[in-house]
Amino acid sequence: MADQAVPEGGPKAAPVVIKKYANRRLYNTATSAYVTLDHLSQMVKDKTDFVVYDAKTGDEITRSVLTQIIFEEESKGGQTLLPIPFLRQLISFYGDSLQGVVPQYLEMSMTQFARNQDQMRRYMQNAFGFNPFQQFESMGKQNMAMFENAMRMFNPFGTAPGSQPPGGQASTPAAANGHEPAKPETSAPSGDTAIDDLKRKLDELQNQLAELGKKP
Repeated sequence: MADQAVPEGGPKAAPVVIKKYANRRLYNTATSAYVTLDHLSQMVKDKTDFVVYDAKTGDEITRSVLTQIIFEEESKGGQTLLPIPFLRQLISFYGDSLQGVVPQYLEMSMTQFARNQDQMRRYMQNAFGFNPFQQFESMGKQNMAMFENAMRMFNPFGTAPGSQPPGGQASTPAAANGHEPAKPETSAPSGDTAIDDLKRKLDELQNQLAELGKKP
């Protein structure tokens, strides 16, 4: 299906408008034809930009439709893209004070991963006597480790949002004797200190991503 193409080096074409009707049918206004989620998935892979609107209310629902595409892909079985630990970590940040930072970092990480993907394709096309799948596995492990490190760095105190330190609220020997427990010598970092520490760690991650992108 011929969707709007983006001229090389020219101005960016306007996104294709998709309308979703009450019967869940999707209508491509550029081709005057009904389409499916599989077709929208292929448009994404072809780098064809589109926006989805609710035909009745006029609200933009692109995010929910893209999320539905991911759900359908993950439900097909076989090889999935989203590991369970990553999904758990992602869910834990909804409603957290750092929720606003996560989208920016994930977007930056996926951009870097896409650059590695292009690099991998060049290896497969140009290299000889070389196992591309072994190289891809190594690159995938690097990127997954980068994601997991990022999630840990988003929580500067080392515990999941809303969780308690190991051991819960166990009483100290002094408390068991009826005496007021001694105050710890060091207090938790202030909010400003935690934010500064987070910014420093994000800068370190950005430098690591830049170095990863330079590797041949």
